[in-house]
Amino acid sequence: MPDLYDFSARQMNGQELALSTLKGQVVLVVNTASACGFTPQFAGLQQLHERYAGQGLSVLGFPCNQFGSQDPGADEQILGFCQKNYGVSFPMMSKVEVNGPNAHPLFQWLTRSAPGLLGTQAIKWNFTKFLVGKDGHVIKRYGSMDKPEAMAKDIEAALAAQAA
Repeated sequence: MPDLYDFSARQMNGQELALSTLKGQVVLVVNTASACGFTPQFAGLQQLHERYAGQGLSVLGFPCNQFGSQDPGADEQILGFCQKNYGVSFPMMSKVEVNGPNAHPLFQWLTRSAPGLLGTQAIKWNFTKFLVGKDGHVIKRYGSMDKPEAMAKDIEAALAAQAA
């Protein structure tokens, strides 16, 4: 059975990040977009990063242009936008697809591990969030409407849990 640590992702600086380097941490994976009604959630994600990174939380942003073409820019443009407008300092990965035949393998695994409403695996929109525990397995899937700050109790519980 795969877990988070079996995957890697390309960072915006072009380097590959082996997610196995995050072993023992709690990870929040988010598909993001720069021109979406939910884009202000970057501020809440950054607050979670600032509040919990020292305790072992890693927030990973994955830009995606599959929903209303709301992130058409190149990686450099997206990163600049996120840093300038929301002070994003958590890792942003290169743009990916999260649905369909070209979906990034990480998102294929995430959606199989934590189906959405009525068991659907497809991601419905930008800012779907997946909380992964220290053991590398998905704890919970959150929809676009779920604000980052509302996840604090779940993050705290995951951080307090013993690593497997």
